[in-house]
Amino acid sequence: MIQGGRATARIAAAALLGALAGTAGAQSVAFSGMLGDKALLVIDGQPKGVAVGATVAGVKLVRVDGAIAQVEAGGKVQTLRLGGAAVVAGDSGSSGGSRIVLPVGPGGHYTGMGAINGHPMQFMVDTGATSVALGADMAASLGLDPKDSVAARANTANGTVNTRVITLGSVRVGDVTVYNVQAMVMPQSMPIVLLGNSFLSHFQMRSDSSSLVLDKKN
Repeated sequence: MIQGGRATARIAAAALLGALAGTAGAQSVAFSGMLGDKALLVIDGQPKGVAVGATVAGVKLVRVDGAIAQVEAGGKVQTLRLGGAAVVAGDSGSSGGSRIVLPVGPGGHYTGMGAINGHPMQFMVDTGATSVALGADMAASLGLDPKDSVAARANTANGTVNTRVITLGSVRVGDVTVYNVQAMVMPQSMPIVLLGNSFLSHFQMRSDSSSLVLDKKN
């Protein structure tokens, strides 16, 4: 159970995510804590206090047991760990808006704000990366379970390193979401998430002197 300042911090983070979120065909649900006798669920980026047995935005809270919440949506039941998220309805693919525009930043890099599994995150586009890449510390803060990943090796500027490959429930940039995105968890700390081709392959890309435009493929 989360109380006091910790609950306030999670609510603030959820509110920030709500400002970033758009309409989605599938639903991403995160279990962020407790508000009295209600579970704090973040449903498609919107924080909701949900009582056991109640249904909000098509998501029913079946039960809460300590750090575990069980939800049902679209005829499918999912178990969420505290701080974790899952896609509970809809198929893999992208949804929400259809275009992402990222301004060019320092060093000519394209960066922007978004979210992974309902958690606000800053991204930088890396067209040379096979998949989305994030540091082990960030993966831990997202509640990603190493048991859900497989061992792999990756070539980096510092040589070959041991990594873990995992599937992210949702990756949102601007108002566009892609579901079930492969990601690589790097052993070192990374201050920013690299947006690689497991996400970018869902878009047509074009750039000019000031921005990168990603248009969702049909």
